[in-house]
Amino acid sequence: MKTNVLFILGICLLFAIPGSAEDKTKKAMLSQEEMMKRWQEAMTPGDAHKLLDQFVGSWETEGSTWMEGPDKPPSVSKGTAEVKWALGGRFLQQDVIGEMMGMPMNGIGFSGYDNFKKKYNSFWIDNTATAMYTSEGTISKDGTVITYFGKMDEPMTGEKDKKVKFVETIIDHDKHVFEIHDLSMPGPNKKVVEIVYTRKK
Repeated sequence: MKTNVLFILGICLLFAIPGSAEDKTKKAMLSQEEMMKRWQEAMTPGDAHKLLDQFVGSWETEGSTWMEGPDKPPSVSKGTAEVKWALGGRFLQQDVIGEMMGMPMNGIGFSGYDNFKKKYNSFWIDNTATAMYTSEGTISKDGTVITYFGKMDEPMTGEKDKKVKFVETIIDHDKHVFEIHDLSMPGPNKKVVEIVYTRKK
């Protein structure tokens, strides 16, 4: 019953949201059947979601962080990650336990594919910050590299909304690598974090 009420409410809101005259004309030209079809297409997991299935599982992680610049040795830490499907195969949920600068770090991430925008997207929160980070990206033609772009803050330097690039590379079924690149850094090497995921045996 609750589901039906939410469904009806959603339909009512769809018609109630004010828009331009052009938007209203387009809506008037669409039948309710066509609008429902579009909604179904936008909400149903597809092949782009299936590509993410290889991230599901239990993982050992090894993280390298270049706090003093790309020419200095990184600090290295180990951790674990549990990745599972959420909300009917629409999003991957990642629960991470590790370290950050010698302190315990717990993080939760979600990633998925937006059928409407035709883009991969991600969301991340952890106990080392009070910010929520989001990003959008695309996958390579061979389906092995997902590149996201987003923004991050740097409380230690006072920088806000720094442009960053996240790169997730699938090596094989049992290994993938996640990188963070700080696009505000000078020089060609902008990688500040690398995390290697190895599937638990």
